[in-house]
Amino acid sequence: MTLSEGEKKYILDSVNDDCRIDGRQRNNYRLMQVETDVIDHANGSARLRIGETEVLVCVKAELETPKPETPDRGAIQFFIDCSANASPQFAGRGGNELASDIQSCLDRAFSSPSVLDYTALCVERGHFSWTLFVDILILQCGGNLYDAVSLGVKAALYNTVIAKVAVKFLADNKPEVEVSSDPSKGFKLDVTNVPCFMTFLRIGNHCVLDPSLEEESCGQGSLVVGITVQGIVTHVRKVGPGSFHPTSMEDALNTANAIGPLIHMQLLSKLKEETADKRGFLR
Repeated sequence: MTLSEGEKKYILDSVNDDCRIDGRQRNNYRLMQVETDVIDHANGSARLRIGETEVLVCVKAELETPKPETPDRGAIQFFIDCSANASPQFAGRGGNELASDIQSCLDRAFSSPSVLDYTALCVERGHFSWTLFVDILILQCGGNLYDAVSLGVKAALYNTVIAKVAVKFLADNKPEVEVSSDPSKGFKLDVTNVPCFMTFLRIGNHCVLDPSLEEESCGQGSLVVGITVQGIVTHVRKVGPGSFHPTSMEDALNTANAIGPLIHMQLLSKLKEETADKRGFLR
């Protein structure tokens, strides 16, 4: 988004005064809306909207042979597609670099065994384990894509049901797999420790949370922080040009430690409610 110098100065002054152009303070998020179980024939799905940003996440589980180095663990893989209708910059191959950056952040954030119980995805050690394929579609871009994607992923994983599997070995020692078609016999993963991203955009001498598209157009770089429900920082990545003073980074990490657990708890609370009424709103 191209802004005039006057518009940029107005945004800068509003951030300095801790009253942004939409009325929020520097550490406030926009209204969030989340809905789960939106795609048929998927193990789990979610649609999440933050302001004008909207993402759709689908989770599909497939039985595969586990890697030799982790014979008792399943795996998770992420794929991101930026819809050309989401933003003019996504036309052609314009969104590939952004999608690759977000995917890299997700891969690193989920690399820790403490994020998910990957052993629960193991069906038969060394023979079968579940691999979760997480497809993410960016439907609309209105700023703060990293946070929206991570929250959408957590909501979709919360909604995911994995089928019960029985493995029998025949006389020739070949395994025979029977997958139950009854969803009530499946199981759900514990997503409590799945981290979410918090993006701190530097505008002038201050950082703002959940930047809008207008704010991103006049920012000097962002700091993406992965944070757990316990307030543990799992991932830090600087995005875009510009630099962060050590003091600014320390302030951002302290803010993430204070606000991150609240975001997690509110999301999990609304997901539980949404399971019953199929509609959830966060403030």
